[in-house]
Amino acid sequence: MIRSVILILLISASATMAAPAVSESVAKLAQDYFAKKPSQSIHAGLSLAEARATQAAFVNSLILKLGPRVGYKVGLTSKAVQESLGASTPVRGVLLRSMMLQNGAKVSAAFGARPIWEPDLIVVVKDAGINNAKTPLEVARHLSELVAFIELPDRILAENEKLDGSLITAINASARLGVLGERVRIQATDEFLTALEKMKVTAVDENGKVLANATGDALLGHPLNPVLWLINDLAATGESLRAGDLISLGSFAKPQPPQAGQRITVRYDGLPGGPLQVNVTFAE
Repeated sequence: MIRSVILILLISASATMAAPAVSESVAKLAQDYFAKKPSQSIHAGLSLAEARATQAAFVNSLILKLGPRVGYKVGLTSKAVQESLGASTPVRGVLLRSMMLQNGAKVSAAFGARPIWEPDLIVVVKDAGINNAKTPLEVARHLSELVAFIELPDRILAENEKLDGSLITAINASARLGVLGERVRIQATDEFLTALEKMKVTAVDENGKVLANATGDALLGHPLNPVLWLINDLAATGESLRAGDLISLGSFAKPQPPQAGQRITVRYDGLPGGPLQVNVTFAE
């Protein structure tokens, strides 16, 4: 009996001692995030459960300044990127209200601790029926709009930190900012889905120099496949998509560092109704 009581007390004491360490690391991560300072507060080797718990605590600390959740981002949608980080699946992060900027935004080139930009794309959820979708066509029936999007992620962690999929999950998939551009209504037809798969995505600078190009199938074979992955990943933790949610589908090309004075325009050609565009200017 006495031994049992002692064991319980020891376990309780250990748990009490361990709790502040996690709390302090997340608090430091949030502090570094807002200071735009490369962080060394957390490290690779987390389990997926630990990474998700860290992300949840981190996002809760960001909400106080950046507002409520407005959607999700899917990262690591390229096999090459997954393999380079020792990851086997995509990752998800949370998008908050103040992260979203309007077309033509002017942003400091030093917008984060380790800032990068990526040609991306957003879809808008029309209704909760999307959570039952099993194919890209079924996904399309529950989406309202396609939105041109330049994501402005922040790698956040110090350059010497080894990355893996769980660590990227823990830092909220590097979410920092993003620029919303022109929109088009999504059509739940095979023709629209084919056009989406084959569309050309081109990023150019202020002089018209091509900085990146890709086709729609760069995202897991089809731009709506990341949505299917996200639906299943959310379901695994008892979560689901809601009407109005924004979903960032992933990068079409290798991330690049912003340069002061640079104006990036991303154009999406081949969609019904004509091309979409979005642009951002990086200031000093």
